Amino acid sequence: MELRHLRYFVAVAELRSVRAASEQLHVTQPAISRQIQDLEGAIGVALFERTPRGLTLTDAGAAYLAEARDILARVDAANRLARRIAAGVQGHLRIGFVENAAWSGIVSGALSAFEQAMPQVSLELQPMNTPEQLEAIEAGQLDGGFCYRVGMSPEGIASVPVLEQNVVLAVPETWALGKAGAVAASELTGVAFVVFPRRVYPAYYDRLLSACAERGLTLDIRQEATTETAILSLVSAGMGAAIVNAANRDRPPARVRFVDLRDLSVPLPLEFCFAANGTNAALSRFVEHLK
Repeated sequence: MELRHLRYFVAVAELRSVRAASEQLHVTQPAISRQIQDLEGAIGVALFERTPRGLTLTDAGAAYLAEARDILARVDAANRLARRIAAGVQGHLRIGFVENAAWSGIVSGALSAFEQAMPQVSLELQPMNTPEQLEAIEAGQLDGGFCYRVGMSPEGIASVPVLEQNVVLAVPETWALGKAGAVAASELTGVAFVVFPRRVYPAYYDRLLSACAERGLTLDIRQEATTETAILSLVSAGMGAAIVNAANRDRPPARVRFVDLRDLSVPLPLEFCFAANGTNAALSRFVEHLK
């Protein structure tokens, strides 16, 4: 049995005429009659009662008509769905993001605008740090993510530049350091610092300490925390200062003051990273939208 058997049957049943079905389907009458007979033979029952006045549905045929219509409707819906997914206008995207990146108007605006432009593409957003995102993209667990790229991207990962941030000094509000304005690296000697453990983001950790060393500064590390949110919580508690992403200015925590660094820079390019050989058409739509 093939779909054309059902289509021919439904047309004949609805029009009550092989001739009318032939004209509608642009198929010869003998071909339609033969397909109807083949269908009846395949299921083992008569679907039509043939009378001098034409064809009428048997009770079995009437029941079969309702099911055949439903089958054809579902096939048509499946065809439309497949075409929409292949075109990238329907589907599902798993996107990671560094939390402070989403505070920027560019990232939140891009996500919101894409959701409005492609309402049938569902977005699953997962907060993760950059190394976690890159690992998840390589493993096929994320379609893409907003990452701060420090160093080379892993092989097979493509990216679209979004914006570039830099670092800023965060100090407890009660400290006098930085109240007069920007500070130089030389003023930070002996200051207690809170930093990431190196294992969380080795490339950034090494870049930060290298930038400090270039200015003759060795950080006096007193505490470690695995997220910038946790780091800033410790700064707020007076446990030390921290060099953090300047994006945190968009969401300043209580009892923390941000101070510009006069001669210390660690550029943090924010990029949307994704698998270069990805097959999700909705991802291609998102990348083009982001560009």
